[in-house]
Amino acid sequence: MEINRRAFLKLGLGAALAGPKKARAAVPGIDPSAQANRPQAGCLVDTTLCIGCRKCEEACNLRNRLPRPAKPFMDRLVFRRERRPTEDAFTIVNEYPGAPSADQPWIRQTYVKVQCLHCLTPACVSACIVGAMTRSSDGAVLYNPNICLGCRYCMVACPFQIPAYEYQSPLRPRVRKCEFCSNRVEGKGANPACAAVCPTEALVFGTRGALLTLARDRIQKKPDRYFNHIYGEREAGGTSWLYLSGRPRGEIGLVEVPSVSPASRTEAIQHGIFRYGLIPFAVYGVLGGLMWINRRSARKNSAGEESDE
Repeated sequence: MEINRRAFLKLGLGAALAGPKKARAAVPGIDPSAQANRPQAGCLVDTTLCIGCRKCEEACNLRNRLPRPAKPFMDRLVFRRERRPTEDAFTIVNEYPGAPSADQPWIRQTYVKVQCLHCLTPACVSACIVGAMTRSSDGAVLYNPNICLGCRYCMVACPFQIPAYEYQSPLRPRVRKCEFCSNRVEGKGANPACAAVCPTEALVFGTRGALLTLARDRIQKKPDRYFNHIYGEREAGGTSWLYLSGRPRGEIGLVEVPSVSPASRTEAIQHGIFRYGLIPFAVYGVLGGLMWINRRSARKNSAGEESDE
C-alpha cells in the first residue's frame, strides 16, 4: 500500500512527538541480525590505473536510464573544468594535471571518479526526517521518492556534497544520486555497472574487507606508486567506496573530512536534548511566558482606560 506524503508526514509527526528513536540503518523489513552478518559491498578505485575513458559514466547512464548528455561520452573537452554529480549524472570523472607516480612518467594527469560513497554511517540517512533515505543490508544507501518531502536535509548533511535535486521538475522533484546499482524490487544487492565496464580494472567491486586487504597489499608491494593512504577507510566513519592514488587527496579533489561521521555527533546531541523532554518543556515555557506578558499588557491597558475616565 502506497502512503501519500501528507499521510506520511502525519505519521512522522506523531512519531516525533512520541519520542526519539535510534537512527534508521536498513530498509524496512530487513532482519537486523541478518544485516549485521551480511558482508558489506564495496568498490576500490585505483586512480593510478584510470585513463579517463568515461566508460563508467556511460554505463551508469544506461543502467539508470538517465537522459543522454548533449555531447558524447567520448568527448574529452569536459575535463577542462571540474564537475560534480548532478540529477542527470550519478557519476563523473575529473582530470587533474600532474604525474601520479614515479614509475608512470608517461602519464601527465590523474583521473578521479566521483559518485556517492555510501557511508557506513550515512549522514543523509540520519538527517532524513521521514526515512526516505535508508541503508540496505549490503551497505548501499537507497532513496524512496514516494515518501520524500523534498526538505533536502540530506543534501545539507552529506559531507561529500553528493545528492542532487531535480529543481527543473516542479510537480514531483526527487533527490538523485548513485544507489550502487541496487535493485530492491527484485531483492538484488549492489552490482555497479561502472565497475563491470572498466577496461583497465581501475574499479574493483567486492566486499569492503577484501578490498581493504587488496589496497594495503598494493601499497606494500609498490610504495613508490601509491600515496600511503586509503581514502574512505576512516573518512566520515568509513565509506563503501575506497580510493588509492599516487598523490595526496587534496590534489585530486577528494574532500578532507574528519574520521567521525557527522551523523554520530548530531544524533548524540538530538538524543541528549529529547531524552528528558527538554524541547517540549522549552516550547511550553515560551508559550506560557508570552501568554503572561499579553495578559499583563491587557490589564495595564484596561487600568489606564479606567483612570482616564
